[in-house]
Amino acid sequence: MNEHSDILRQQGLSVTSKALSPLDGRYAARLPGLADALSEFALMRSRVEVEIEWFIALSLEETITDLPPLSDKRIAWLRDIVANFDEGDFDRIRDTERVINHDMKAVEYFIKNLLDGTELATSREWVHFCCTSEDINNLAYGLMLRRAVSTIWLPKVKALRGQIAELAHRYRNVAFITRTHGQPATPSTIGKELAVFAYRLERQIKATEAAEYLGKINGAVGNYNAHLSAYPEKDWEAFSKEVIE
Repeated sequence: MNEHSDILRQQGLSVTSKALSPLDGRYAARLPGLADALSEFALMRSRVEVEIEWFIALSLEETITDLPPLSDKRIAWLRDIVANFDEGDFDRIRDTERVINHDMKAVEYFIKNLLDGTELATSREWVHFCCTSEDINNLAYGLMLRRAVSTIWLPKVKALRGQIAELAHRYRNVAFITRTHGQPATPSTIGKELAVFAYRLERQIKATEAAEYLGKINGAVGNYNAHLSAYPEKDWEAFSKEVIE
């Protein structure tokens, strides 16, 4: 436990015998990248990102005349909130949640509070405009999963597949006896058996790379009801698709 605990402490991770699973217990030191991508902290950061991108998109849409367009400087400032999201920001959201008992609303209030004291204060009610919590949540989870897969899992599994393929080539002529039902069977080679694993892993890599990440931002019941009530002439379905993509 000592060496493992030291590694955890160096990475700022807790050492506990009451972890929910081996992932946040004995294996936590091996998963810092996944923790950053898939933790509750990452979820809050992704929620903030989706809220901000929706707000930016609304401001740049010419048909939404009641919301002044954001300058390039303010857009960069808003996106910096996401880029610089830290533990202090996370704690502020959680502190609000403890009072109002609504995690998504706490994210909304977090962004609105940042707008106060700037020229964007008069536009604060456009944050979360026409959104239901699931509009933000489903996109936040999609971003988390896609980034975890593309930036963490895929590079590692591709490296592993390459190592297995190299071993298959190296040991292609090393024969051994196989078994079926515990009894000696026909011979094979270590290289052939490793090549099977490499091939199967390559199939999973291709399937994962081809996966679609779906999302929606169309209101409480998916009919753009609030959107059309505010701007009935706007093609909200096309706008939603554009924002998501």
